[in-house]
Amino acid sequence: MRNRTRGEGPKGKPKNSLSEAEKQLIVAMATSPRFRDLSASQIVPILADEGVYIASEASFYRVLREKKLLAHRNKAKPSRNSKPKEHIATGPNQVWSWDITYLKSSIRGSFYYLYLVVDIFSRMIVAWAVQEEESAMHAGALITEAYMRHGVDPDTLILHSDNGGPMKGATMLATLQWLGVVPSFSRPSVSNDNAYSEALFKTLKYRPEYPSKPFDGISAAEEWVEEFVGWYNDEHRHSGIRFVTPSSRHYGKDKDMLVKRKEVYEEAQQRNPLRWFSGKIRNCDMITEVRLNPSMKNRELPSCGKKSA
Repeated sequence: MRNRTRGEGPKGKPKNSLSEAEKQLIVAMATSPRFRDLSASQIVPILADEGVYIASEASFYRVLREKKLLAHRNKAKPSRNSKPKEHIATGPNQVWSWDITYLKSSIRGSFYYLYLVVDIFSRMIVAWAVQEEESAMHAGALITEAYMRHGVDPDTLILHSDNGGPMKGATMLATLQWLGVVPSFSRPSVSNDNAYSEALFKTLKYRPEYPSKPFDGISAAEEWVEEFVGWYNDEHRHSGIRFVTPSSRHYGKDKDMLVKRKEVYEEAQQRNPLRWFSGKIRNCDMITEVRLNPSMKNRELPSCGKKSA
């Protein structure tokens, strides 16, 4: 057996080291309103009493020390709320965004809650549910079902959301840990950090078919949402993805569609060149990457309605 040179340490990552998902869960849990005033030695047993185990107290302390969060995690410390990390999707099932919105019920002061999960690369709605309450348990079940149904590879998915209770609840975070999903969170009260979900909700509620009256029962709300999801995924030409449908992009059919579309434009231009004043046809190049919370240098993204340069 080869003798190690003095001072030479082990090579490779220890098998028992924390995954990125687990580190993010520790930070999310420790900075949540419920736990930000407590030490790791209190957080870990409290979670264990609720049937949740993320990591040991020592691991909590180590991660918080790395993030400079040991001294202060509450509002007493001036908060700068730095911009969330940029995430880049080059294919489906790499970055999902989700949120919850209200649907009016026929009972005054009561609402149904629509959970929607969208893939930012394809813009396809990959999961949805209408519930009578906001709950981390409902959210965890929905993400698990979508994860399994879409055949997501372990440790490849980033799930972005805002800072609401269902997003950072113990059950939800434990579910993400079990699946190996890396959580990502918006800054408090900054809706632009979750722009894809916000845009989807706007599309939903500004549809001409959106009911002007409250839903008469949860089944009526589910029926309407099911029809909307079918239209949005399979019929709607989305401006952010070269006006192809989200489902065609999600399942890799958009490339051939855009090639054929370009041929149609080029043929039309050849027949009547004088009608194409700029001499350019619409941009039909496939968008190969989508960014969530892009950095300043990447903020200028290609507009899918513009003509090619």
